[in-house]
Amino acid sequence: MLVSVADAKSRRYIRLPNPVAAVRLKLDTAGLTYRKWGHRQRAKRGDWIVDNDGDVYTVDAAVFARTYKKTGTGTYEKTTSVWARQAERGGSVKTKEGATKYKAGDYLVSNKRDGSDAYAMTARKFKSLYTLAGKRSKA
Repeated sequence: MLVSVADAKSRRYIRLPNPVAAVRLKLDTAGLTYRKWGHRQRAKRGDWIVDNDGDVYTVDAAVFARTYKKTGTGTYEKTTSVWARQAERGGSVKTKEGATKYKAGDYLVSNKRDGSDAYAMTARKFKSLYTLAGKRSKA
C-alpha cells in the first residue's frame, strides 16, 4: 500500500551539513533502472547520481536543482527544508524514481510541504542527517 507523507504529524526539519558527491547523468540514454529500497527505481537522462557517504541513489534533475547547491568540484549540499514524520507501520511510499519500502519507526520524508516528492529512510539515517527546524544547537 502506497501512503502519503502529508498529514498533521509531519514537522519541518533542516539538513545538517553533509556534503555529497554527485554527477549528472549527461549521456545519450533512455535512462537506467535499478533495484533499491525494495522496489525498481528509474533515472532519466539529466537526473543525478548521488553518493551520500556510500549510500548511492538517483535524484530527479528538477528536484536536485531545487534542493542542492554546489560546494566544490563534484560536491553538493542539500539546502532546503523537508517535512517528515515517523511511520507507525510499514508500507511503501511513491517516489519520483519509483517507490520505497519502509518499516514502522522509519521516517517518511517530503521535499515539499504538501507531501509530494516523498521518500523514506531509517530513523538512524534520518537523525544523522536532519534536525528539527528551529531547534537550537548545543554550542
